Amino acid sequence: MMVHTFTALGQYLAADVNSGAVHVLDKLSYDLLSHIEGPMGEELPEAVAAQLPQYRREELAECWGELLELQKAGLLFTDDEYLDPEAAMALPKAAVVKALCLHVSHDCNLRCRYCFASTGDFGTGCRMTMDPETAKRAIDWVIEKSGKRRNIEVDFFGGEPLMAMDTVKETVAYARSLEKEHDKVFRFTITTNGVLLSDENIDYINREMSNVVLSLDGRPEVNDHMRPTVNGKGSYDVIVPKFQKLVSGRGTKDYYVRGTFTRENLDFSEDVMHLASLGFRHVSVEPASGPLDDPFAIKEEDLPQVKEEYEKLARELMGRKDVNFFHFNVDLKQGPCVIKRLRGCGAGCEYVAITPDGDIYPCHQFVGKEEYRMGNVYDGSFNMDISGTFANQNIYTRPACRQCWARFYCSGGCSASNLLVNGDITKSNEVACEMERKRLECAIALNAIAAGMGEKGNTESNNTDCNQCEGCASC
Repeated sequence: MMVHTFTALGQYLAADVNSGAVHVLDKLSYDLLSHIEGPMGEELPEAVAAQLPQYRREELAECWGELLELQKAGLLFTDDEYLDPEAAMALPKAAVVKALCLHVSHDCNLRCRYCFASTGDFGTGCRMTMDPETAKRAIDWVIEKSGKRRNIEVDFFGGEPLMAMDTVKETVAYARSLEKEHDKVFRFTITTNGVLLSDENIDYINREMSNVVLSLDGRPEVNDHMRPTVNGKGSYDVIVPKFQKLVSGRGTKDYYVRGTFTRENLDFSEDVMHLASLGFRHVSVEPASGPLDDPFAIKEEDLPQVKEEYEKLARELMGRKDVNFFHFNVDLKQGPCVIKRLRGCGAGCEYVAITPDGDIYPCHQFVGKEEYRMGNVYDGSFNMDISGTFANQNIYTRPACRQCWARFYCSGGCSASNLLVNGDITKSNEVACEMERKRLECAIALNAIAAGMGEKGNTESNNTDCNQCEGCASC
């Protein structure tokens, strides 16, 4: 049983961890609930009342009764009834691959200073692109490994995938040609830095890609410092007009502009608002992550400023409909299904990355780490031991997650980030976790305010027993 009490955007809030219920409170209710470990009994304990001498006992007793009613309604101090441990351990055996990250290019025409992929070659010293035959083998492989699942996601990634545009086009055409025969539906995404976005490429992407991720870090001075071209010049003026043209032609199709903030621009709310001023509605600006000696990665000593900046950004976005900040998206009424919450991103079991030579890794951030190589599409191999290890990384098996109020929102965090910082995929990156928890607090507050939950007693629950697994496109 766990209830998380917190303040954000001038609101007193509580989140019941296991039910997903969110409560907007007055100061009395907040102070009282913050002193309750739960579960609540019928009568206000004298020991609790003694800790709140600023309130009359009658006030506290009345408030206790109101909170008790929420507990009886299953909205406070609820038990975790999502999944028993035996069922959790059985989940990896049932997993099927449902998404590919196709590294069609291990080369890039930018030289981003914080690049986890070593400016495109993933630390191999060998720049290369994927030939169409390897890409087709990857499509055949995922069709085989996807079992009865109908919906398959394919992300074109790099390096810079537009440097292998012929392979992208052949892959899409090949996958489409197999859909009816195998009863599959492919959804394609492409991530690009925009340098090679010609009118032809824009038209193709807007026609064939269900989603597109556009890499841009924000203000011109920030972007050009971090994302220079091969000759050291800034990329902002080259790519922004192309991104604007692409977005203007997307209609209702998904896209988002994705940036990275580092220790050198901890005032990243300014970058988010700058991106919004360019006409980009869907924006994500994410923290750089890396080992302790990484000069760009966010450190523990940066957390107070980062948290203040998230709060500042949330205030800026309050009431605005023209900006959708990715990390402030949270559904207070219904979150993802239990299995999705347990598997998180699905790296290594439901999602894999495939390199230009056909090697298979748990995700794009593990590429080049030989100990995590899972197989190759040419011989059909797939190391189930490694897959099982990753599938077993969930909110019940990670010690830090079991005690964290945010576990059902984040689904356990990022294994690659854990490895980068701690050298162990099972050990949570606490700096990343702290940022995630603050983002969630801001997101919950924003959504509660938007839903009109400003009075004491207003609650929303995200109990997730949706009973729609059969044919569900999201899992």
